[in-house]
Amino acid sequence: MKAPTAMRVWFLVFAVIIFVGIYLTGFSNAHWFLYLPVIGMVFAAVTGICPSQIAINKIFGSKEK
Repeated sequence: MKAPTAMRVWFLVFAVIIFVGIYLTGFSNAHWFLYLPVIGMVFAAVTGICPSQIAINKIFGSKEK
């Protein structure tokens, strides 16, 4: 399942916003868990594959056929 271009740009913009928040907080003050969404969103923006969306679809079932 590939994400459309608009969604990929949204992932990238949202990841940048979170990363700027981590930067402004200070890298030594931010918990390592905050980096996981950033990494996932950058991965989704670059590849078009969203791991969290795939996981949620497996847990709750997908309506796509």
